[in-house]
Amino acid sequence: MFSIEAVNDEERRDVVHARLRQSNSQLSARLRGMRGTLDEEDPLQVYAAGADGTLAGGLVGHTQWGWLHVDLLWVDEHHRGAGLGSRLLARAEELAGNERGCIGSRVETWDFQAPGFYGKAGYRTVCVTEDYPPGITNYLLVKSLRPQEG
Repeated sequence: MFSIEAVNDEERRDVVHARLRQSNSQLSARLRGMRGTLDEEDPLQVYAAGADGTLAGGLVGHTQWGWLHVDLLWVDEHHRGAGLGSRLLARAEELAGNERGCIGSRVETWDFQAPGFYGKAGYRTVCVTEDYPPGITNYLLVKSLRPQEG
């Protein structure tokens, strides 16, 4: 007989994480080969600041599993529409692809945020989740960072 408990327990969480990671490594030779290298999160942050040091925008993300994960991208409303967001994204993609060997980039955004912006930057929508949260649509977009042939 088992007791089912809904509790926040960091020690148990760490055990579950370690055991799932071990199980995944046993089941996947590819994951096993990445352990200790590509599976670790490596922060990647790019910022735009004015001459006075005032923050005008920033991208906060990380690389993991050979991918750039764009977690946050923000541009001050006074600087929107001038290409600053595109420049921040392009620089992060360049660093991820050229310096960290990433093959792709992924980002989640909401319908009222920037799915069109990412589409113009070459991202394609791979998942749409309606009502996440209720009344809002969530988009998962990806882009290849592999060099284009031709």
